[in-house]
Amino acid sequence: MNVKKITVIGLLASVALLFYLGMNAYQSRVQTTQDDQIKAEQTRLVRMHSPVLGPQDAPVTIVEFFDPACETCRAFYPIVKSLMAQYPNEVRLVIRYAPFHPGSDQVVKLLESAKSQGKYVTVLEAVLAAQPTWANHHQPNIAMAFQAAEQAGLDLAKARQDIEKPGMQSLLQQDIEDLTALRITKTPTFFVNGRSLPSFGRDQLAALVAEEVAKTKK
Repeated sequence: MNVKKITVIGLLASVALLFYLGMNAYQSRVQTTQDDQIKAEQTRLVRMHSPVLGPQDAPVTIVEFFDPACETCRAFYPIVKSLMAQYPNEVRLVIRYAPFHPGSDQVVKLLESAKSQGKYVTVLEAVLAAQPTWANHHQPNIAMAFQAAEQAGLDLAKARQDIEKPGMQSLLQQDIEDLTALRITKTPTFFVNGRSLPSFGRDQLAALVAEEVAKTKK
């Protein structure tokens, strides 16, 4: 290998290293900014109406800003479920709604109506399983989501009545106001005991949960 090739390879390696360091620094700044925002707006992270999966008094809380039409939310659901199974007494999940996609607001209301019938998890899992059939981001077929919910055992006639109640829109509006104030721009966005992920990913979420669970054992 001649000197010229060695120089070029060395230059490319230096550029790659600088890019890597720059990305790490950027992610660190973003995380710090978001964590500061959470501290300033702590009351916006969890609301009394927010669906809770797992023990109410669990010492570790995963807050997920969630869009039922989001493919990544669908992919992460079994991951979060697995973490809760791993720590059955220590971890709970709080779901906050971030209806970014067309039609998601109607599916959110459907989920909330399921909660009043004691079928929240059943309908949530049915809607996520059927997501590929209804969640076209340009032309969503919301009727298919309602059909999946009914097949999961939801009383659809009662659900439609609940969806039209004024309080349902107020609940949704509160979540939208909170995600706006917290500068949530994508789904899923996770916080673990108020801490954001250092970067997005399955391993990062698992590591942060494990770290917070470990604190409860001291």
